Amino acid sequence: MDRQNSDDIMRFLDGMASSDDVLFGFLDEGNQSPEDFNLNGGSDIDDVADNNNCNSEENKVFWQEQEQLLQGTLYRTSSIETKIRQATKEALKQVKSKGLHCFCRRPVAGGCRSCLRGEISRHLRDVAGYDCVISKSKWRSSQDIPAGEHEYIEIVDRSGSKKGEMRVVIELSFRAEFEIAKGGEEYKRLISRLPEVYVGKTDRLRSLIKILCIAGKKCLRDNKMHMGPWRKHKYMQAKWLGTCDDRSNSLESAVSETTEPENWVPRAKPRVSMLNYDGLLGSLSTGMSRHAAVTVV
Repeated sequence: MDRQNSDDIMRFLDGMASSDDVLFGFLDEGNQSPEDFNLNGGSDIDDVADNNNCNSEENKVFWQEQEQLLQGTLYRTSSIETKIRQATKEALKQVKSKGLHCFCRRPVAGGCRSCLRGEISRHLRDVAGYDCVISKSKWRSSQDIPAGEHEYIEIVDRSGSKKGEMRVVIELSFRAEFEIAKGGEEYKRLISRLPEVYVGKTDRLRSLIKILCIAGKKCLRDNKMHMGPWRKHKYMQAKWLGTCDDRSNSLESAVSETTEPENWVPRAKPRVSMLNYDGLLGSLSTGMSRHAAVTVV
């Protein structure tokens, strides 16, 4: 996802210019919060028993309910989210007008997603004045999900003194995170209502993840497809709502991990002195079953 070619990036930026509604998908200044919607309580949807006796009418009602829940969650937003969303739009327009350059050690012509993330973060921090960082979440494997990591942009807002600190997540490829290549028509229609770029609070994101994972599980079950562990609710939550292993506010560290400074020199391999050669031979004689290379200088 990070190392996309220039055509993918330009299509993304062109889409941004053509339709803000499609790209960001929010109606501003609503009064209803995600918590007002019933999302089947706090149970873990990965463990919810399958209902294979769902008839066509129940199936229709299910997808209508999921669509209503999705729209109800997306189309309500706060003033701070609106401001950050507008600043993100401006940042994307700046990148489109100036062009995107890739600073990775193996540059991608026209820029890559990682460098785009770095440019947006820099604009939001240096121009818009937000406390903006690039966060990397990492999680270990468990019985339910494999290990993984994910990078996204995050803003910490402290303007609301009564509510305290508020985290706003910016995901530049939000819709793509939930797409299923062979998903049914109902699921594809639901996913098409997602914004390409998500800009919103973590509680809103938590509600969206639950709605989409419930829908994804039903889609795969109805189409008799295996549900990979990377599509599970716990895995999707870990991407944005888990523990952040690293936070960076610099463009240099915001780009791909393969990036190295321009004057980077590989670290020399350790070489063995003749003074230690006899000692090495002595230690090697006790473990001849293991191969070892000794460099003599």
